[in-house]
Amino acid sequence: MPSSLIDHIRGSWRILVKEIAAFGVVGAVGFIVDLVLFNLFFDHGQIVAKSISTTVATGVTYVGNRNLSFSHRARSKLAREAGYFFLINLIALLVALVIIGIFSYPLHFKHDVLVMNVVNLFTIGLGTIFRFWAYKRFVFRHPDRVAAGLPDLDPTDPDDPDEDSDPDSETVLRAS
Repeated sequence: MPSSLIDHIRGSWRILVKEIAAFGVVGAVGFIVDLVLFNLFFDHGQIVAKSISTTVATGVTYVGNRNLSFSHRARSKLAREAGYFFLINLIALLVALVIIGIFSYPLHFKHDVLVMNVVNLFTIGLGTIFRFWAYKRFVFRHPDRVAAGLPDLDPTDPDDPDEDSDPDSETVLRAS
């Protein structure tokens, strides 16, 4: 393999590991906020508790992800970045509320603190996977893609096509 390809792969993996590690630290803080508030407001109903806990945790994690996890990524307009961030978290919250609602009402676990906390943990895990992918894809975009005015493609993602494989990529870059 050419050394530039090896260097590119090493650099991509280092960035990915840094993002995952920082995302984990920020996520751990958000996780604690979510769990504490969910249990604090548990007696007000799990839907209310989850809505409050996720909303507060979202605010905390936005600041952490913007300034730690994805600090090396390109900055776009704050309104665009925050809008996508909160929309992604709203989608994750709605999925969590549906799951919690199913366990609370049709399955009658509303007053079972242990079961509802396990369900909450499951929804946090599911949401975390979705959010990591979505943040990288839509919120904290790759600097090369922002500079070129192109939609973000992640060089560490094998599903994203290599921009050099497109014969018109130079034309697009020259036109911008």
